Amino acid sequence: MGIFLGTCDLNRRRMTARILSVLGLIVCLVLGAIASPAWADDYNKEILIGADFAGRDLTDSSFTKANLRESNFSHANLQGVSFFGANLEGANLEGANLRNATLDTARLSRANLKDAVLEGVFAFNAKFDGAIIDGADFTDVETRQDVQDLLCKVASGVNSITGRSTRETLNCY
Repeated sequence: MGIFLGTCDLNRRRMTARILSVLGLIVCLVLGAIASPAWADDYNKEILIGADFAGRDLTDSSFTKANLRESNFSHANLQGVSFFGANLEGANLEGANLRNATLDTARLSRANLKDAVLEGVFAFNAKFDGAIIDGADFTDVETRQDVQDLLCKVASGVNSITGRSTRETLNCY
């Protein structure tokens, strides 16, 4: 009988040790997930002419003063991204999510912004000469009045994601 009780006690100790090990692993994983920040990429002042970022998640990344001429950002997640002073001439931003991005002093001449969502973007001194904006959503975008007038001249379409008219989001009258 003593051997039997000793075996039960040993099995109970092993089970307790396994449970504690699993719980310890779970705690480490949870704390690791909470404590480890999501690192945004930093491409500041980089020369990335013709680079392909299509479909990538670049949330909160920074491309400040980067040369991104003819680069492809189609269908990329660019929420909160800084393109401050960036050269985006001829860049493809079709279907990109640019919510709350910074485009101030960026050059978007001849850029493709078709069906892009630019909701809440700060683009006060951005240049959009010759940009394609069919179906782009400019809800709450900060631009100069002359830039807004230029965009209203070519504004058309409805954004497939938000269902908003480009002309309405630009407050074209």
